[in-house]
Amino acid sequence: MTCRLTSCFIRDKSSFTFLAVYSFFSMFSRAGCLPRVAWTGYRRMGNYTSSTGGLSSTACVQYVQEVVSQNCVVIFSKTTCPYCKMAKNVFNEIGATYKVIELDEHTDGRRLQEALAQMTGARTVPRVFINGNCIGGGSDTKQLHQQGKLVPLIEQCASCCAATSSEGSGSGQFESAK
Repeated sequence: MTCRLTSCFIRDKSSFTFLAVYSFFSMFSRAGCLPRVAWTGYRRMGNYTSSTGGLSSTACVQYVQEVVSQNCVVIFSKTTCPYCKMAKNVFNEIGATYKVIELDEHTDGRRLQEALAQMTGARTVPRVFINGNCIGGGSDTKQLHQQGKLVPLIEQCASCCAATSSEGSGSGQFESAK
């Protein structure tokens, strides 16, 4: 009797195996035991760090504030994001020194992005800071440059950057995994 009922729902062993594996992953995924995975083809998107360990949300906010206060220009970025590349290209064009935090390569990237969302009101990347203030993203950076307003913003903090820019102009100092 059981076999007759089961055969109505499950046609063959491969369907049963798929159903069992799917149920297993669904159950643990909903329980928060497995990281969420987003796929586009075979490219990895996002940050796959575990939810255990790492910086707390308060520590992430403090980290962002510290990095922003110690650098004239900071770009919180992801390596595959075209808008992030746009922002970096603008700073390279004008020869500005900037610090880059690649969130998709940082061990606490997901938490840092959440802290940035809390601090700036936007979760998208890039998040570009000049002289301690968030100016927005890639399009905002490009627009400020086209309007002739970007260089004056950088020049306002030139004194703080002069002491830390020993690597040279437009170096794009990377900090990927801490």
